Amino acid sequence: MQQVPHQVESTGTESALYMALELGAKRWLVAFGVGAATPSRRHDLPAGDRAALRETIADAKRRFGLAAAAPVRSCYEAGRDGFWIHRMLATEGIANAVVDSASIEVSRRARHAKTDRLDADKLLRMLIRYCHGERAVWKVVRVPTREVEDARHAERALTSLVAERTRQRSRLKALLALHGVQDPIRATFGDRLAHLTDWAGAPLPAGVTARVALAWRQLSAVEGEIRLARQAQRRTVRAATTPAARRAVHLHQLRGIRIGSALMLAKEVFVRDLANRRQVGALSGFVAVPYQSGDLARDQGISRAGIKAVRRVMVELAWVWVQWQPNSALTQWYQRRFATGGPRARRIGIVALARKLLIALWRYSEQGIVPAGAVLRG
Repeated sequence: MQQVPHQVESTGTESALYMALELGAKRWLVAFGVGAATPSRRHDLPAGDRAALRETIADAKRRFGLAAAAPVRSCYEAGRDGFWIHRMLATEGIANAVVDSASIEVSRRARHAKTDRLDADKLLRMLIRYCHGERAVWKVVRVPTREVEDARHAERALTSLVAERTRQRSRLKALLALHGVQDPIRATFGDRLAHLTDWAGAPLPAGVTARVALAWRQLSAVEGEIRLARQAQRRTVRAATTPAARRAVHLHQLRGIRIGSALMLAKEVFVRDLANRRQVGALSGFVAVPYQSGDLARDQGISRAGIKAVRRVMVELAWVWVQWQPNSALTQWYQRRFATGGPRARRIGIVALARKLLIALWRYSEQGIVPAGAVLRG
């Protein structure tokens, strides 16, 4: 049978140079191509070397026979390096896409080969497909401005401090439990440390006393940093000089929403250019993942592909909302569907309420629509 030779696509985009970056801590592997029908070329360069990247791009254009002014389209996976590479490429006039790693196609084989070379070639092929109109090939991350990105560090630092406080308190309790001590960890714990006794009434050994004193000093330092961070949050909301702070003031008018939660939601969710409730749900990870194949149909729960801190805060807010907004339509919906069930049913229901509440708060922040039945602060 006579074979028909493959023809290169004539879409008008073959004059561009496509570039996929596989990022490493010390080296970057860059794959170049001009179309799906041409073999790719790879080059290795030091991580973050802007001059070497510029020379590599110029050399790739010469090898592929492109003009020096030919456009360059690139991509890399979102990860540890964040968005500074995207901003650097933008200053070079390169159209770049930051790709969500979780959205990249993966082979369903039990074992599949994975190397930097294979990953770079795969990214390159998917970039070419994406630029030719196949937009569903992956998900592109929306790159925030430097100011918006920098403003998020305060709330994320506070989240880390709260986790560190929990870790230090757990370490203290574990050290005391080794000798049967049941003394509560309060603000006066440091004054009572020298007088603690074990289960038999004997003073604690010197080694464990030193470790307990060290853990208490670390816990006290973390507690002080948490107080300073929360004071800074109150000053930020009181000043209301940024769009996120003004949104936080607006959210704080609803009963049950404190300043810290309002400020975190404003910076992480509501300052983004979200178009509809589906995008809000996807950002938080509160999206159902069904599984249907033939007669088999089951629910796999939520995707959890969004921002973990948003899910944590929204679940806490959902419990608070039930307590402080008992007459709201959302609380009444939860009471009808889940309140009469067991503990598991209530936990499932509170996650569903958290998603509905997040969408309602997004509408309140964007359009000023107060959730039905909700009460504002006096």
